[in-house]
Amino acid sequence: MLSVATTNGSQGNSMETVMATMERQTARRTQTNVTQMMESIFASVSLAKDLSARCKSRALQVTDDEIQSTAQDLENVLQNIYDDLCRIPASAFGSSAYMDVPIKSQPMRDCCKADIPINVMGNRPRTRSLRDNDTPRLVDFLKGMYHESHEFSGQMFNTLLEVTEYIEPLYDAFICALTNEIMTDPVMIESGVTCDRRAIEEYIERFADSSEPVYCPVTKMTMQSKTMVSNASLKCVIEEWTMRNEIMRVRIARTALSLSTTDTMVLEAIHELKLLAKLRVKNRELMHKIGVTKFLARLLDNHNDQIQFEALKLLCLLAQDEEGKDIIGKTKAIARTIKLLSSNSTDERHAAISFLLELSESQLLLDNIGSTPGSILILTTMKLNSSDDPIAAARAGAVLKNLEKCPKNIKYMAESGYLEPLQSHLVEGYKTGSEEIQMEMVGYLCELVQEQELTIDINRSTSEILVKMVRGCNPMVRKAALNVLAQLSLHRPNNKMLVDTGAVPVMIEELFIRKVDDEPVNSMANAATVLANIVESGIDPDTTVVNKEGHVLTSKYSIYNFVHMLKCFMPDDLNLSVLRILLALTALAKPLDTVVSVIRENYRGHSIIELMGSPTEVLSLAATRLLITLSPHIGHTIVERLCKTQGQPHKLVKSISHAGRITERQATLATLLAKLPYRNTSLNIALVKDGAVPAMLRAIKEVENGAGRSSRQAVPYMEGLVGTLVRLTATLFSPEVLKAAMDHNLASVLTELLDGAAGSDEVQRLAAVGLENLSYLSIKLSRPPPDELQFKKKNTLLKLLKDSKAHSNKKTSLHQVCVCPVHRGVCSPAATFCLLEAGALEGLLGCLENDNIRVVEAALRALCTLLDERVDVEKSVAALAELDVARRVLAALRQHRQNVLWQKCFCVVEKLLDHGDDRCVREVTGDRMLPTALVSAFHRGDESTKQTAESILRRLHKMPDYSATYVSMEF
Repeated sequence: MLSVATTNGSQGNSMETVMATMERQTARRTQTNVTQMMESIFASVSLAKDLSARCKSRALQVTDDEIQSTAQDLENVLQNIYDDLCRIPASAFGSSAYMDVPIKSQPMRDCCKADIPINVMGNRPRTRSLRDNDTPRLVDFLKGMYHESHEFSGQMFNTLLEVTEYIEPLYDAFICALTNEIMTDPVMIESGVTCDRRAIEEYIERFADSSEPVYCPVTKMTMQSKTMVSNASLKCVIEEWTMRNEIMRVRIARTALSLSTTDTMVLEAIHELKLLAKLRVKNRELMHKIGVTKFLARLLDNHNDQIQFEALKLLCLLAQDEEGKDIIGKTKAIARTIKLLSSNSTDERHAAISFLLELSESQLLLDNIGSTPGSILILTTMKLNSSDDPIAAARAGAVLKNLEKCPKNIKYMAESGYLEPLQSHLVEGYKTGSEEIQMEMVGYLCELVQEQELTIDINRSTSEILVKMVRGCNPMVRKAALNVLAQLSLHRPNNKMLVDTGAVPVMIEELFIRKVDDEPVNSMANAATVLANIVESGIDPDTTVVNKEGHVLTSKYSIYNFVHMLKCFMPDDLNLSVLRILLALTALAKPLDTVVSVIRENYRGHSIIELMGSPTEVLSLAATRLLITLSPHIGHTIVERLCKTQGQPHKLVKSISHAGRITERQATLATLLAKLPYRNTSLNIALVKDGAVPAMLRAIKEVENGAGRSSRQAVPYMEGLVGTLVRLTATLFSPEVLKAAMDHNLASVLTELLDGAAGSDEVQRLAAVGLENLSYLSIKLSRPPPDELQFKKKNTLLKLLKDSKAHSNKKTSLHQVCVCPVHRGVCSPAATFCLLEAGALEGLLGCLENDNIRVVEAALRALCTLLDERVDVEKSVAALAELDVARRVLAALRQHRQNVLWQKCFCVVEKLLDHGDDRCVREVTGDRMLPTALVSAFHRGDESTKQTAESILRRLHKMPDYSATYVSMEF
């Protein structure tokens, strides 16, 4: 078995044959008439120049960058043709003056002028341009390409590759006899046939296990030797031809892209360029230089989806080197690719994300990609919706990972709802000790939450790092961490994480213990804000430990320190946060008792009252709300300190009665006055002296007239005003208060409020309470009638009832001496607060139909003042009976079957049975529900209610009458 040997050398005979074949093929393609060739060339140049001029003129008119670019491309082609013409020897022109054709010379790309070195048969390398007959054929092709025709010089071409092979012919000597393909490593065997090394080796290998001799695959001669001689010269020629061929193919494809007007030609050119780009790096470099990369970026806006898709794939190949990425970054390719990420086509979407992934490998393009509108938002959406397209989601995640290298992109991701990069970089910055990264990430967090009001859910690691940063020694880092924690804690779900990571003890230490003279006070304010947000988020303060000693938020240690931090000279935001903490704690019973105890023991109420008068509205509101919460428990203490505070309560009255739009502050201050203890004489006298009554009446009138009705604070404001007036009726024993009530006719004012015009049940209830307080004083204030007017007692009760309202408004001397049948004296709404004279009976009975049981109860209590033993009950019952009191009281008893109404309802029913006429008694005894209610009251009511129910049941013969006398008879 002969060994296969390889010999490197020159084979003169074979190369002579190759060169002869090449010359014959070239001769077949050479034009016979050189003059015709030159005429064709320069005619084409003139035509192209005209086209360029027309394109430029149109571009200047419509200012279309696409047309300008096309014109520039065409002019580049003209310059290439001109350069090729210049390389033709002058002798070829003869006496013709074609070279005088003026063509504006412009700087051209090096690749268009490059000469190609050729080394044939080991001779010294010489330099030559493309063959002389290439230039006219290329120009003719360009002319035909512009008109979408591949035919010229009598020949028809179907593909760009055929055109290239015609211009840059493929020599037969390059073809392997075995594979019929161009050889890459030509070798000559014993029979003189040249084949590709791999092909002949595989051919010979088939005979290795056979006893048959090896035959030449072409001549069929027996091969005695398997020695193969490398043909280095032919190999060099093939390599040089391949390079020229590929350069020509790139040029032709680029020209086809520029001049073609059909989608088919564009797709063919892109396909050709993709094949060439995959072959070698030099082809990609040439594409960059002659503008293929820039032109492909414009194709991303093409109407044809297939062209967009193929352009993306080619751009992805061209972006593999830094030069390509740099060129692409200067075009609009990135913005156009972002649009294609939302394509309905899966292939196009995948091509777009792959191209973007390739671009994101360049550090220089990270900012460009991230700052493109919508880029990161679309990428984050693709990543988060991984179930829709797992492949796109994975690639989007890779792009985002690359984009994280640019800090601005991390912020953009957070704005798009993708927070993991920001938080992970913050953690990484803390672990590596990079304060610059920490400050940058914390700054982004703060900006996102504060300026853009973005809701951020922090993870456990981020929470831990922020808390550790607060404990650090760097004042700037601590300040930044506290600031961002104050913003993040506004989002309630974050507070549970902050508590779990130990934020509360750190904030408590910042407030109570840590004292650093060179640090600003706002660090304490931020710590208090964080703590206030945590407490308000709904955590359990009884189990939230604040220090190593085991104290919790509700312990006296914590509350005592919170209360003592309230000082007028402290910053408003610090005082506000402490007030918010106390307000949140007082919502629970146990800490409420502690707060009450601390304030009562340490006289801290003065600070809260002073803060209530703060010009900062939100601080004033918080202080007022805390006082409202505490008023049921230490109301008299608050009143005492309010009256002792300089300028109060005059400032309070002035603030409430201020004309204009109803503010939340006005409504809250009015509510405070209404909630403080009614029977505190000091406050009521002070209010009267400070002109509170006329001020409240003016404000009530303004609200009733429609001023401020649209404000959502109108209802609480009105309730506070009425409550302030009603509180005065609780201290009528004071001469100052009584005089004010008389002077301003409070009975008539409250009567008008019973009709519900203010739109609030609470206003009706308060009005009824005030009328009750006034009515109890009527019997005392009613004056005995003069002797000469006794005859007026004979007036009928019905006439008195019908004219009661009219009497209340008349101020004639005759009305002043009318005798009230109920109080047996001279009454008036202003002087004696008589309900009958004020016309309040109809309004009180109307309140019995209200669904709010508290309103019904207040109305019943006011009506019962007319059934007191000190008045003429019979006349009162008669007056009430005329207004259908029996039906209304029984209806209220039927609607509200609660213990709170039993006693008052039964009181009225008993009086009706005792003093009513037959019609009234029949109406009461005929009610079917009354016995059931009486039995229930007898079973479950208190002692007084049971006695009243028993008395009525006895009248209804439902119980034995023990007071009756029985006579014993013996038989």
